[in-house]
Amino acid sequence: MRYEELRPVTSHAAVVLAENPSPMTLEGTNTWVLRAPDAPDCVVVDPGEDDDRHLRAVAAHGPVSLVLLTHRHHDHAGGARRFQELTGAPVRALDPSLVLGSEALADGDVVTAAGIEIRVVATPGHTSDSLSFLLTADGAVLTGDTVLDRGTTVIAHPDGALGPYLESLRRLADLAPGTAVLTGHGPELPDVAAVAADYLAHREERLEQVRDALRRLGPQASPRAVVEDVYADVDRALWPAAELSVRAQLDYLRA
Repeated sequence: MRYEELRPVTSHAAVVLAENPSPMTLEGTNTWVLRAPDAPDCVVVDPGEDDDRHLRAVAAHGPVSLVLLTHRHHDHAGGARRFQELTGAPVRALDPSLVLGSEALADGDVVTAAGIEIRVVATPGHTSDSLSFLLTADGAVLTGDTVLDRGTTVIAHPDGALGPYLESLRRLADLAPGTAVLTGHGPELPDVAAVAADYLAHREERLEQVRDALRRLGPQASPRAVVEDVYADVDRALWPAAELSVRAQLDYLRA
């Protein structure tokens, strides 16, 4: 997929890929454009970084009636204020500090705009304010960074926490079989329940590896020492992110 082009994914969702590839963002951040086939306006989920070229490319698919944010990280929400200036659309998120011209979202809210219905599902863990959005007409869920196309999600300690993340994965696993995953990074996936089950298994495996590392290194081993032990076969460019997840794992095990 080329950067900034609009790629239809479902009958009500299309994606614009931001040009910000990295080991953390994969090919780049996905900005989602949602609308009913006959709707004149659209809903934008995660406008992306404060990159005027990307924001204008997304705005060109408007008019935009509403902006939703999955979470506060800059590659998803950093351009929200500038996007609001470009489009005039209100911005809604769980965190009130990110809201512009509207009100904060809450778990269980149902948002109706652009001819579609979107159900808000709180999925904290990656961050404390992480949300997923269930697009009921398509049997699809937008997961932000809670579930990615490949690899695993960083638990962004101390804001993120492992206990809530595990519960969020269980919530996603309970969605209807065949619910597609519209990810924050990477291509879509066919079944959120299967992906969430894989994520839960991976997290349990990592927890056991951390337990083993603490047996070898001592119960008060530093997060960095645990990373060097458990993530020895992982690209060192990812070690800073791994250390955030290890800190969350240690908090979880030591609670």
